[in-house]
Amino acid sequence: MMHYYRRFLLLILVMGIAESSAAALSVFACEPEWASLTRALGGDRVAVVSATTAHQDPHRIEARPSLIAKVRRADLLVCSGAELEIGWLPMLQRQAGNRKVMPGQAGYFAAADHIGRLGIPDRIDRSMGDVHASGNPHVHLDPRRLKTIATALGERLASLDSSNAAHYRERLASFILRWDEATMRWQERAQPLRGKRLVVHHQDWEYLFDWLGIVRAGSLEPKPGLPASSGHLAKLKKALLAEPPLAIIHTHYQSPKAARRLSQLTGIPAVELPYTVGGAENVVDLFTLFDETLQRLLALVP
Repeated sequence: MMHYYRRFLLLILVMGIAESSAAALSVFACEPEWASLTRALGGDRVAVVSATTAHQDPHRIEARPSLIAKVRRADLLVCSGAELEIGWLPMLQRQAGNRKVMPGQAGYFAAADHIGRLGIPDRIDRSMGDVHASGNPHVHLDPRRLKTIATALGERLASLDSSNAAHYRERLASFILRWDEATMRWQERAQPLRGKRLVVHHQDWEYLFDWLGIVRAGSLEPKPGLPASSGHLAKLKKALLAEPPLAIIHTHYQSPKAARRLSQLTGIPAVELPYTVGGAENVVDLFTLFDETLQRLLALVP
């Protein structure tokens, strides 16, 4: 009799676990930073997949059948927005046929929609290169703006999964408390970077620079989205030697060749920054992303 009772209890436990897993909100994140933020806010109430990794350029992703299937099953889609994913996300959404994660629906969350964006152009034409009409989409590298995004995302989770609303709001409050403390610490540490000049590969860093008061001294891309040419690097060399910047920075997913070539021409160090979660071995969440980014930049300050 005891044997059957134990089997019954085990069955109830397994059914409870399965029901809990099935009840998890299915979230499709376009980039690792949003996957990390959603997990931080949702805990075990969310099942999160990321379309991309730190090794991939989020502008250019293949709309694979496996991604279409994940969008089809999603309750919530969390992306950067501001046209960062314009080359692949709309195709995924169309092929998936999941109306609840289309723009304008509660299951579609674009981070850039919730903050004041930088770099919104006054005009656009093809001669300007790959310019985003809605402004710079790399919004996660300013912790002030990320706090605003986290608050909006926490409320969206609570709205979509109202039976667990208290859970999401508790986790949001805990995250914001830790985030505020970390932001104060980062700002204090980063004071030596204020006014320093950096050369970038692409304009991925505008929000970080805006937060820290760093100046963009030049770009390896002659125009956004266009590869560096020898002629452009020669012009950069001439401009930079008059007032050498602190470093030439690039991300984990960008080829280091142009940065290294300009470094050889000028003697200015080329440095890889993690850019997103997973961009370095010890960058496992958003907190360690900022820790590591500041550590690498501060190591350059004399």
